[in-house]
Order: sequence, then C-alpha cells, then structure tokens
Amino acid sequence: MSAPAPSTLAIVDAEPLPRQEEVLTDAALAFVADLHRQFTPRRNELLARRGERRAEIARTSTLDFLPETAAVRADDSWKVAPAPAALSDRRVEITGPTDRKMTINALNSGAKVWLADFEDASAPTWENVVLGQLNLTDAYERRIDFTDPKSGKSYALKSADELATVVMRPRGWHLEERHLQLDGVSVPGALVDFGLYFFHNAQRLIDLGKGPYFYLPKTESHLEARLWNDIFVFAQDYVGIPQGTVRATVLIETITAAYEMEEILYELRDHAAGLNAGRWDYLFSIVKNFRDGGAKFVLPDRNAVTMTAPFMRAYTELLVRTCHKRGAHAIGGMAAFIPSRRDAEVNKVAFEKVKADKDREANDGFDGSWVAHPDLVPIALASFDAVLGEKPNQKDRLREDVSVAPGDLIAIDSLDASPTYDGLRNAVAVGIRYIEAWLRGLGAVAIFNLMEDAATAEISRSQIWQWINADVVFENGEHATADLARKVAAEELAAIREEIGEETFTAGKWQQAHDLLLQVSLDQDYADFLTLPAYEQLR
Repeated sequence: MSAPAPSTLAIVDAEPLPRQEEVLTDAALAFVADLHRQFTPRRNELLARRGERRAEIARTSTLDFLPETAAVRADDSWKVAPAPAALSDRRVEITGPTDRKMTINALNSGAKVWLADFEDASAPTWENVVLGQLNLTDAYERRIDFTDPKSGKSYALKSADELATVVMRPRGWHLEERHLQLDGVSVPGALVDFGLYFFHNAQRLIDLGKGPYFYLPKTESHLEARLWNDIFVFAQDYVGIPQGTVRATVLIETITAAYEMEEILYELRDHAAGLNAGRWDYLFSIVKNFRDGGAKFVLPDRNAVTMTAPFMRAYTELLVRTCHKRGAHAIGGMAAFIPSRRDAEVNKVAFEKVKADKDREANDGFDGSWVAHPDLVPIALASFDAVLGEKPNQKDRLREDVSVAPGDLIAIDSLDASPTYDGLRNAVAVGIRYIEAWLRGLGAVAIFNLMEDAATAEISRSQIWQWINADVVFENGEHATADLARKVAAEELAAIREEIGEETFTAGKWQQAHDLLLQVSLDQDYADFLTLPAYEQLR
C-alpha cells in the first residue's frame, strides 16, 4: 500500500486578495509546507532555549563569550564566502516596507541596497504579507508602477543599472502566520516570508545578475544561525540552484548575539554576507534580558543612549573587528530622521546629526550604513565616499586595535545619564502613536520627524516597564509608578484627540493602542515581544 500524500497548507480565515494566486501557487505552498515539516520542530526547540538562557541571565546578571566555542574564535584560518558582485559595495542601504510606492522609491533612491522589510517596518496583515511578495516579483519583472491617489503623482522604475540591490528581511522566529496552517498548526512567519520569496524569485534574481539575499532579524544565538544555514542548503537543493547562491546578513540586535558574532558568521560561512548593528532592538534586548539586574542596568531616556555611549561603542567596534577578521561586511545603524517639508531649521540640525553619525561609522571601519528616507542617501553617501573613495568597502581595515572584554558590552552604568519625566512622556507618546498605526496595518510610521518601526515600540514599553519596576525617581521628584504611567497615557490620549479631531480619532484605533501599551508596560509578567499580543488584535 502506498504512503498517503502529505498534507497541504490551508489558507485560513483570509479574504481573497487580487492576484494572490500568483503568490500562493500550489508549488510554492508545497515548498513552504516542506520547510515547515523539516524545520519548525528545531525552531520550537530554539525558542524554548531562549527562555532557558533568559532564566540563567536572571540568576547571574551577566553574560560571557561561550567557552564551548572558543576554538572557533581562536581559529584564524576560516573566512566567510567572498561577497558576490551585487553585494560588494553596500555603502548606503535604505530600509522600508514592501508596499508598491515604497518598492519603487527605495529601488530608485540611489542607495546601493534596499532592505525590503517584511519584519519590523511591516505590520503582518495578510494583505501586506501576500501583496508585498507580489510587489517584489513585479519589480523584478519591471511591471510595477504607482500613481498616488491623493497627489496624482506617478512613480516608475529607473533603468536596471540604477536600482538598489534587494536584501529581503523575513519575520523573526517568534511570530506565526495564522493564515497559513498545516494540520491546524500555524506556520512560522519567517518560513512563510522566506519560502514564498525564495521559491518565486531565486532563479529570477540569478538571471538578473543578483541572487536571493536576506537580512536575518532577532537572532539570539549561533544555533539559530545554524538553523538558517540548514534552511538555505535545503532550499537551494530544492529549486536546483548552486549551494552558496544565498547570502545572509545577520542583525546583531540582541545582547546574547553580541557575544556570539564570530560563531554566527562561522555557522553561516558559506552563505554569510555580513553583520548589522541594529540599535533599538539591541537596547530592548538589554532591558528584556537584564530586567532583574537592578539599578546598574537601568537605561536612561532612549534619546540619551547614542552610539557614542561606552557600551554601544564596545558593541559596534567589536562588530567591525569581527566582520573584517572573517571577510564579512560590517553595516552600521539607522539614520531615522524624516525631513520636514515645513521646517528648514529642523532639517539643518538633523542633517548635521546624521552626517556626524555616518562620518563616525565610516571612520570606525563600517562598510556601509542604513537610512530611512531617500533625502538622507546623499548625506550618508558623502560620509562613506570620503573614506572609501573608489573602493567598494574597507574590509581590509582589520581594527586589531579593538579589544572588548565581556563586561564592556553590558556596562550600562558607564553612561552618565538618567531617566527623565520627559523621557517617560515621550515613551508613552511614541508607543501609543506607533501601536495605533501598526494595528491599522502600517509598520513604518513617521512620528516627531523620525521613522519609527516595531523596535521603537519595544524600547518604549520596555523602558516604562523597567523604570516602574526599578522604582526610578525622576528629576522632578516623581516616582515611576503604574499610576503615573496611566496618568501620562490618559493625558497623551486626550492630546491626540484634541490634535486630530473627534472624527479622525474615533475612526482610528487610539483607545486600543493606549490599552495595549499599558498592558505590555504594566503587566508584571513581561511579554517577550509586544508584537505577540498585538498580532492577536491585528485584523
């Protein structure tokens, strides 16, 4: 008797979308189902391991480089695979979601790379998940255009040699895709995003002289990097392309990953392209992991934690040294400023800050950096051009002068700054405004002249939680308490209602956002990720 045919993926509780049949083909869904069968059990084990490691940090309030992988770090002979031509020069990268207008603008922006984001800059509505895939394929096929219904302005792609190279970012391992299930079990969002994109576009990208390139978010250990490497090996065999065609850049945006940078590159060495220093998620991870650690781990206002803070310098300089020692690109952090069409003085001050930030990264040895708006591309480009000249990167600059001890990465108290009452108010204001937009399906949101994404909301709610639980006293004498947070949140909600008017307020999701921010900021049982309870409310 022959074996029964394997179950197929079911599309659950999802309204049909225009052209979804081009993305959700039987063959593509069969591939995602195979990824799910093969790799979700290991993903589940690794998520459980995260919890065990967090419990150990709670017990010890410290971290160290891993003794069991010392041989990998000590072996100077290994390097990552050479960069393909399309990823050799990454001096400016623009980030953003994969809606149709952003797809065109990012590809046309003059940046070398576009981080096409299905993660923190994209709220994972079914429409964003499926149509984002369609937009990328349409762009590769040059059948994408867009006319803004409000302004009437039309957008179209420039010539192929002027377009940014796409590096796609799938969701992190913790998120499910509830609309795709196998035998009643939701498929991890990471496998859905990766699987659909890879299946449809791997060969198409090779034919364009590029390849399937990825940013890997929220990685917490080298074992998670090993899982991704095994997925790449499986996927390349599945569609019949050469091993090593995939390239992955890993975001070092968790404090545990900062202690395993060399091991992460080693696990991915046949597919590794580099590492990136992701700032807000990194700070969120420090709060999350060391939330029981007492006063010495209390972060000040997020705007006071610049990249020149000693523990952030240790992190970024170690990242550059690690990458260049192993032949990988080191990519710097985000310039999140959004230029104002009305305030030239705001722009002038912000552009000076962006220039100083990018000058510092280029001089520190980074090979490129991130911006959130096309107007920032020329500023970042000038900073890296001044250091690189005609060279595509500076991987030959080994930074052997850098020496980082384990304690340097978590020396939060080396920063001479304290939480302020205005910092609390800003965390509440940004948190409510971001979550409200996210619940409406927007993942990248301009708030107070900064492009914010889910990492922003994570650091906002984490700082509220930390300051309350550490019994912080602000400069005005007020104690950080749950009641104070509720009072500030009520005032902020009233101010928003006044600002936007009753009709717009009622049409939005403001009360829901207010309630969710307070839930994840005040619950004693700290939620691992804000997006987990938020996803339950996303419709």
